[in-house]
Order: sequence, then C-alpha cells, then structure tokens
Amino acid sequence: DTEGLLRIKEENQKHYRRAQRHQEKKEKIQRHNRKLGDLVEKKTYDLKTQYEHLANLRRTHILELTSVIFPIEEVKTSMRDPADVSSESDNAMTSSTVSKLAEARRTTYLSGRWVCDDHNGDTSISITGPWIILPNNGDYSAYYSWVEEKKTTQGPDMEHNNPAHTISAALCYATQLVNTLSLILDVNLPKKLCNRQVNTAGESATSNHEFCGENLSRHRFTRAVKKLNANILHLCFSQHVNLDLLHPLHTLRNLMYLVSPDTENLGR
Repeated sequence: DTEGLLRIKEENQKHYRRAQRHQEKKEKIQRHNRKLGDLVEKKTYDLKTQYEHLANLRRTHILELTSVIFPIEEVKTSMRDPADVSSESDNAMTSSTVSKLAEARRTTYLSGRWVCDDHNGDTSISITGPWIILPNNGDYSAYYSWVEEKKTTQGPDMEHNNPAHTISAALCYATQLVNTLSLILDVNLPKKLCNRQVNTAGESATSNHEFCGENLSRHRFTRAVKKLNANILHLCFSQHVNLDLLHPLHTLRNLMYLVSPDTENLGR
C-alpha cells in the first residue's frame, strides 16, 4: 500500500506540473488573443475612417459633377389649379366639379392605362439646362408620336423645338450621369445601357448610345427607359435614399433625390 501511495503521489506531481505548463500556455494564448483583438479593433476603426474619407471624396466628386456638368433642377410650369380658375368664374361651378377637375389634373393616360401622379402638371425636371426637361409623370408619348410621324414624313426634320428631341436628349444625359455615378460609387448596375462613342475601321466615330442614335421603336424605347429607371432605383437603394421619395416612373426626379446634398448616405 505504501509503494502504491508513492506511485500515485508521483503521478499526481507529474499531472500538477503538466497542468502548470498548460495554464501558462493558456495565459499566453489569452494575451495573444487580447493583442489580436486590440489590433483588429484598431484596424476596424482605421477602415471605418477610410470609408468615411472615401465617402466624402465620392460625395464631393458627385456634387461637383452635378453642379458643373449635369445640373438637375426642378422647373415650375405655368399651370393653374382648377380651384383658382373656378374662383374667377361664375358661381355655377360646384365644388364637386372643382374636385373632379383637380383629380383629372393629377391623372395621366400612360401606356394604355390611367395613372395617378400628384406632380402632374406642376413641375418638370431639367438636366444640363432649363431647356432639356422630362415630363415629371414619365409620359414619353411625344417621342412615340414623333417616331411614327417620321416614318410617314419624308425629308429633314426642321422642328428644333420638338419635345421628342428634348426627351431623347434628357434621357441621353441621364444615362451618361448614371453610368458615371456607378463608377464613382463603385456600384455595379443591374442593367447595361451604353453611352459611348464607337470607332469603326476606316470610318468616323459613330454613336452607340441607347437614346441618341437611330430612332427607336416604341418597344425598344420603352425597354431602354425601364432599364434606365431600374439602374437609377438601384443606385438610390445603394445610397439609402428615402423610399417614400422615389417613384418608378420619375426618372430625373429620382436622380435629383439621389445626388441631392441632403442625401446623408451619398458616397457610402
């Protein structure tokens, strides 16, 4: 029994010495983990600072781009509210008639159906200048009518004030701006819209732009507009623009909210 007790004591001492070594190793690992934790915390703070700095640079570039090259502004139109007209007319017009006129003013026949638009008739959105505007309600039927008329009319187009030209130019500039914003923000767009000049062998530069090239059919034009609107909404979502401000048909208005100085997360 005495010899067995001595063997057990020796084994216990070995286990105790091994436990001490394990405890030292454990403390060493804990110190190493604490150092790594402090390093990761410092790197995370530095990364966050760099992200903020990068966001500020992106924001500065975007605000400069949209103030110098692609200014987007709201243009008031000279539309009078039916209530104002009724107050100047005789008293034969009832309040129900006034409300019906106001409702009709907020309704637009678009692509074969009636849509409600609170901004209809009140404002338009311009890009690069007050003369290049888009209908605020997304009604581009003037372009369709112009294309159909060009098919039946021969000779050069002498109508420089044709609204179809304005719509085409505004969508062209909007596409250029969206593609540039995607590069600055480093956000991949879900839809591809081309806006560059392409050189062919032995020929001069030809336009490869979706809107400023040949006259598009109604199907191709509508498809291109939908792709542009999808890209704009994708950029708005990536920059956390207030969803209550967005409308799927308001091309330039959504862009205006995106690049507004009031957009807190612009550049994220």
